[in-house]
Amino acid sequence: MARRTVVGLDIGTSGVRAAELRHGRGGRTLERFGQVGLPVGAVHDGEVVDVEAVAAALRELWTQARFTTRRVVVGVANQKVVVRQVDLPLLPAKELRASLSFQVSDYIPMPVEQAILDYHPLEELTDENGNRTLRVLLVAAARDMVGSLLQAVEAAQLQPAMVDLTSFAVLRSQVPATAGLSVTAEALVDVGASVTNIVVHCGGVPRFVRILLMGGDDITAAVADRLGVSAEQAEDLKLFTGLSPADAEAEHPAGRAIASTGGAFVEEVRSTLNYYASQPGAPRIGRVVLSGGGSLLTGLAERLSDATRLPVELGRPMSGLRMGRTGLTDEQLAVVEPLITVPVGLALGMAS
Repeated sequence: MARRTVVGLDIGTSGVRAAELRHGRGGRTLERFGQVGLPVGAVHDGEVVDVEAVAAALRELWTQARFTTRRVVVGVANQKVVVRQVDLPLLPAKELRASLSFQVSDYIPMPVEQAILDYHPLEELTDENGNRTLRVLLVAAARDMVGSLLQAVEAAQLQPAMVDLTSFAVLRSQVPATAGLSVTAEALVDVGASVTNIVVHCGGVPRFVRILLMGGDDITAAVADRLGVSAEQAEDLKLFTGLSPADAEAEHPAGRAIASTGGAFVEEVRSTLNYYASQPGAPRIGRVVLSGGGSLLTGLAERLSDATRLPVELGRPMSGLRMGRTGLTDEQLAVVEPLITVPVGLALGMAS
């Protein structure tokens, strides 16, 4: 494999993050990582609202992190992205892609002419009439949403090489490409500021995807509202206080706000995994892996484990990477590891 350098770019609600990976014969090397905050409202629930504000943050990010390329893979995950498991006629890949818009109009809640369509093949099946079908994860993204995203990227003089589903990036960064077949599933939960990606996979093959419009900022906002403090103060209080066990009664008002909103978030994740488990033939989930900035909330892993009755571990997206001259100490790399999941996964997409 020839040496290639690409940057995975994660445009989140609270900031922009990017990781530069070099793909070479010796493996994948993390060369650089950087992040820059966004003004409130520039991105709403994962969708670019203020193109110029996002472009300005991207220009600042490239100046600070000193990335060596402007070639980027960008992720999308918001309410204008739909992921469905569907069965389609088994056709050659070229024919299936050409006919996709005619095949899937009944599966998506938007006109196909206003959507960008893609699919991830899962398995070949034979239906009750003996017809061969292909089960896929269908991805439909609103064309106007993707357009705003690309407008911001190009306004920062970056070159988008690919737009990828953020959920697939989470899977890519947490599961080695060499992962073998497994009869047990694993749930990946990447908690962002206002968007959480949940991916259930077996041996690296995605079986279920859900995008939740909930995240760490919901808990921060609850603390700010309850105590009448700024978002910055509420964030500090949230991280200092943490999420208490389900059977413990928080004494401080901040703790009660965190317990209420955090508990609702945990319940939403639990319900999502239960819905997956109720599907016919769904492999049993063996564990949950947490990542993202929201995973830094003390007590979240324990509450989620109690609710799901599953072991919950923190993800290690850097475990399969070599470290280049990132300019970050080992301690700094440990701090940013939960945040690097999506940009690393996006960059890995160019090698898959």
